[in-house]
Amino acid sequence: MPYSPPLQDLAFALDTMAGLSRLEGLDGLEAHDPDLVAPILEEAGKLARDVLAPLNQQGDRAGAQLGEEGVIAAPGFAEAYAAFRDGGWMGLAFPEEWGGQGLPKALALAVMEMVHGANMAFGLCPLLSFGAIEALLAHGTDAQKQTYLPQLVSGNWTGTMNLTEPQAGSDVGALTTKAVPNGDGSYAITGQKIYITWGDHDVAENIVHLVLARLPDAPEGSRGVSLFIAPKFLVNADGSLGDRNGVKCIGLEEKLGIHASPTCVMEFDGATGWLVGEPNKGLACMFTMMNSARLNVGLEGVSIGEAAYQTAHEYASDRKQGRATGVDGPAPIIHHPDVRRNLVTMRARTMAARAICLACGVAADLAEHGPDETTRAAARLREDLLTPIAKAWSTDMGVEMASLGVQIHGGMGFMNETLAAQLYKDARILPIYEGTNGIQAIDLAGRKLALGNGQAMADMLAEITETAKLARESNEPDFVAIADRLDAAAAALEDATGWMVETMKSDRNTALGGATAYLALAGDVIGGHFLTRGALGARTGHADAMFAQMQALATFFAETDLAEAPARVPGIVEGGEVLARLGDGALG
Repeated sequence: MPYSPPLQDLAFALDTMAGLSRLEGLDGLEAHDPDLVAPILEEAGKLARDVLAPLNQQGDRAGAQLGEEGVIAAPGFAEAYAAFRDGGWMGLAFPEEWGGQGLPKALALAVMEMVHGANMAFGLCPLLSFGAIEALLAHGTDAQKQTYLPQLVSGNWTGTMNLTEPQAGSDVGALTTKAVPNGDGSYAITGQKIYITWGDHDVAENIVHLVLARLPDAPEGSRGVSLFIAPKFLVNADGSLGDRNGVKCIGLEEKLGIHASPTCVMEFDGATGWLVGEPNKGLACMFTMMNSARLNVGLEGVSIGEAAYQTAHEYASDRKQGRATGVDGPAPIIHHPDVRRNLVTMRARTMAARAICLACGVAADLAEHGPDETTRAAARLREDLLTPIAKAWSTDMGVEMASLGVQIHGGMGFMNETLAAQLYKDARILPIYEGTNGIQAIDLAGRKLALGNGQAMADMLAEITETAKLARESNEPDFVAIADRLDAAAAALEDATGWMVETMKSDRNTALGGATAYLALAGDVIGGHFLTRGALGARTGHADAMFAQMQALATFFAETDLAEAPARVPGIVEGGEVLARLGDGALG
């Protein structure tokens, strides 16, 4: 089945669930015109459906190759990247000053959902460029911005993040790559980096590597990490490309999935680089890149959920097996209750995750462009709160939905030639990318709940309670039932939050033992809130089909995921406490 861009769902989620209309008329977003949202999504959908999706499975089979001159992208990917570049998609949400289009990040996220849904291996290339652009916008010098941003924003060049080393994964403080001053303002960078997504390729003219390394006198640990630019080709004073720099790919990782995305072992052998930001302050620069990437990776979970649903729905509609009420002869398996349950689960959770990610994007836009400091501060708290949830909850969801897609296919789903199998393999990296989901849970419980003296989650809970109130005031039986579930789920999240905040103060290890379960609960409750908001919003101004769909999804999610919320609080509290008491005994 060709990938079908979910244009209606995306437009609805942006407007009714995420609140894109709040961005109209803001300084810095003057180019945003609500009337252009649908045409932009439609054009991006054509690229995803007609150019990227046809390369997905063949790219997975062929993979990227390492030749004498470097990495050669999977067949067709260079031409597809040219179409992406020439369409201006890289610069959609970046400032017009640097050649971008000055549109909302939330809209760019919706576009990238379709790119990833059609071909996640391809979408990882611009995803890393986004992080490099964000880092240079925030921390680069004027000269660095002038040299690199126009080329990155246009898509003529791509960017990477070179963080991980064999002995230093999530613990970047353990990295050993060195940066030695050359005496002319540049540095000689030497070391090896692993797992570098799109670290080398032939689809763009140049690759701008952002590299974490240590200065000779740097303190130990994360306090001694600095960030550097080290391009594949050095850039002359007139902006033209010069000599090849001392950086190359020396190996391609053999991965479970995303075979068309070159994951490189990069060797820096005295490569010329330039400091970004202040010496020994690279961690702050890194988090600018990481926060951009975390939200985009969360969106990849949404895209996998959508693609898995589409693939499973088509298969279930065609595959005949067994008997079903009201169907003569062998019935398509979509008529069997368990298959229908799986499909509705996929649909509801994907829509919930989509709303969480897009709402986080709107918050990021408001944090930057809000009309006053009060609005910007509240939006920063919301963005900070939602980022680890968007990343972790959405990617866990993507893996689970891809697994359900395989299940619906039955034995056929376990065959390598099926898209269902590829989606499952591709999805599995997502809970690991950009800080594992366990790290996202630590971030949520250990940092984000404390921001603004707890105001971020308090504001979120107040909003959820208001949504439940509006549902109850409709006096419609389905909405009243949803309100009951949402109120109880919000109360459960509030109880779990209170325990987490207090326990973090007195016994951090015990609290963190329940952190992953806490994040999962938060994602469920916030996802249920957005689905309910969507269903309420669809009552007016939308087609009957959209209202019926959203009410059905909100009702199903309420009676499954939200119904379980109160019973999960003991698992968070007691689970954390029991884990702290067990010691090594349970490990054997």
